[in-house]
Amino acid sequence: MSGAVLVVNSGSSSVKYELVEVTGVEDGVPTGRTLAVGLVERIGTEGAAHLRHRRPGTDGAAASTAESDLDAPDHAAALAAVVEAFAAHGPDLGEAGLVAVGHRVVHGGERFSAPALVDDDLEQAVEELAALAPLHNPANLEGIRVARRAVPDVPHVAVFDTAFHATVPPAAHTYALDRALARRHGVRRYGFHGTSVASVVPRAAAVLGRPVEDLAVVVLHLGNGASATAVLGGRSVETSMGLTPLEGLVMGTRPGDVDPGALLHLLRAGGLSVDELDTLLNRRSGLLGLAGASDLREVERRAGEGDDDAALALDVLAHRVRHYLGAYAFAMGRLDAVVLTAGVGENSAGVRARALDGLAGFGVVVDEERNAERSDRPRRISPDWSPVAVLVVPTAEELQIAHEALGVVGGG
Repeated sequence: MSGAVLVVNSGSSSVKYELVEVTGVEDGVPTGRTLAVGLVERIGTEGAAHLRHRRPGTDGAAASTAESDLDAPDHAAALAAVVEAFAAHGPDLGEAGLVAVGHRVVHGGERFSAPALVDDDLEQAVEELAALAPLHNPANLEGIRVARRAVPDVPHVAVFDTAFHATVPPAAHTYALDRALARRHGVRRYGFHGTSVASVVPRAAAVLGRPVEDLAVVVLHLGNGASATAVLGGRSVETSMGLTPLEGLVMGTRPGDVDPGALLHLLRAGGLSVDELDTLLNRRSGLLGLAGASDLREVERRAGEGDDDAALALDVLAHRVRHYLGAYAFAMGRLDAVVLTAGVGENSAGVRARALDGLAGFGVVVDEERNAERSDRPRRISPDWSPVAVLVVPTAEELQIAHEALGVVGGG
């Protein structure tokens, strides 16, 4: 299947977009190229919003970037500006052969285990699921509604972050809570970053020259949000994020695992309200809470200058990664590869080395020279002789969303 898909990732005050030409699948890996990519930020905030529209250099043409400030009080104005940017700076959406618009939706609950064609019923379902993802689903839904009006002539497809984890078995996705209460409120592990994980696993298999079905892999998606996923035979069997994206690894502003009793203690003895606790967990914890900075690069800089809080933050992050890596290797019964992806996983040699240090006894070794090399291509950073391959594989979420959307609507 092939065709052009406009991928839309709508946040609370931003719209990221990418026009992707999907060209096919090679050895299980979707192939394609970016025709244009852009971002509208500061939507609905004081002052002007800002749009950046970039066309990569293709077919002998030079790359080009257009930027402008604009009045965007809401997502409707932002999407209208995006459509205008395509018309003014190209490529023209009609001439590009647009066959679908693919939308990233964070939470699909138990209802959506695969990408789905957008209609009024799906919009209603995404709205109902907002209780499980209040920071994400409302913005995703707004993007869907506005984009359907702005680009009405092609089908729209929702691609859910949680869908890849629908294969996690009950023993791994069930919390030991009162069953009737948990079922009534949809309380279980759902997992996130599924689109990212789905995009890197076949690429990792290609690097290793082995079928996905033969591999036991732990994918470490390390960015401002972070998660670990155990993938056995191409299927998610364990994942660190839970009902919400708060659980699991240490993140930029989120703490990951915390004793629920500690949260009750903060409510009772600390005098926090529920809203204050929500703010603490989503916006004031993680690296920011430990080191005073959420950007990993700044935390590493401070640690290098002797800041003890920053050094501890990096140690806590690394410890939590090893904790999950060991647990998931045992859950799968073996480990063939560790795959690092996303902003931190792809770009921080220091975090990679720190997180995987001391694991040679378990076959996990990082080659110092390979780890220090920078590349935007999938690569092995472990010695060729090490029993467990350590790979850095750039995530390709937009191409994955475009590929999955095309699978729903069909392509040329």
